[in-house]
Amino acid sequence: MNDQIEKQALSVVLIVDDEPGNIRILVELLRPYYTTRVAVNGETALRIATSDNPPDLILLDIMMPGMDGYEVCRRLKADPYTQHIPVIFITAKDSEEDQITGFETGAVDYVTKPFSPVIVKARVKTHVELKKFREFYEGLSLRDGLTCIANRRRFDEYLNATWNMSRRESSPLSLILIDIDHFKLFNDNYGHKAGDACLIQVAQALAASLRRSVDLMARYGGEEFACILPNTTLDGATSLAEKFREGIMSLQISHAYSPTANYLTISQGAATMIPSSDTSPDILIKAADAALYRSKKAGRNMVGS
Repeated sequence: MNDQIEKQALSVVLIVDDEPGNIRILVELLRPYYTTRVAVNGETALRIATSDNPPDLILLDIMMPGMDGYEVCRRLKADPYTQHIPVIFITAKDSEEDQITGFETGAVDYVTKPFSPVIVKARVKTHVELKKFREFYEGLSLRDGLTCIANRRRFDEYLNATWNMSRRESSPLSLILIDIDHFKLFNDNYGHKAGDACLIQVAQALAASLRRSVDLMARYGGEEFACILPNTTLDGATSLAEKFREGIMSLQISHAYSPTANYLTISQGAATMIPSSDTSPDILIKAADAALYRSKKAGRNMVGS
């Protein structure tokens, strides 16, 4: 059991190479220290990188049939979901020009073949640890101090990134704005300590309802939360919002002073857009806010769209 837990905790290294011999050597070299995954072409590598379980680092060959390593790296760095995955090129192309091209496409390091096992292990170890440190400190600055979910800064950054990606792909981007009903009455009557505990409980319940790594739940401000849903239709967003509503009701947090119900409820507004070059994320926020207003005006504890 301990070995299984330890294996699950290992960082994941994706090895991308079309030569089975190279893959075998690298897997044997790294497997004692990392969970290894393999891909024999660029298309498979991109599918793995954008999956719900992306790698922590990618060892990428340059010369492959079809999509070469340079193009794979460019696509990884253009995607907000994968741009933070460090890429190390490991290739027989060893000229200074090749290395410059590799770094310009976004790679963090460059190892030439035939490679030294000691150097490969050292470079992988260095960049995996750097990624962990970076994520730790970024996480502190992008996390709400009370609820421990994403904060407003993270929300703003992620909305801009997903907006640009959705514009490039002509895919729908959905936003749900969530407001705790009559929270001022809750605070006034139960006290701010109980109010903070309530916010934490609601935030954790909302975040736990998400099933995709690309979806983001953030504390938008005060008793307001926001959920960004890339590549999601309005029907999908409203369906998820209904799950949020039912989930908060199931907590049965007593709110005897609420005109809506005897327990805590939420009102929500959902909106969806396919971004274009002449629009901005503010339009999506305004649409979701208008839907939230309609929800409140209609009696609260419901989803407006």
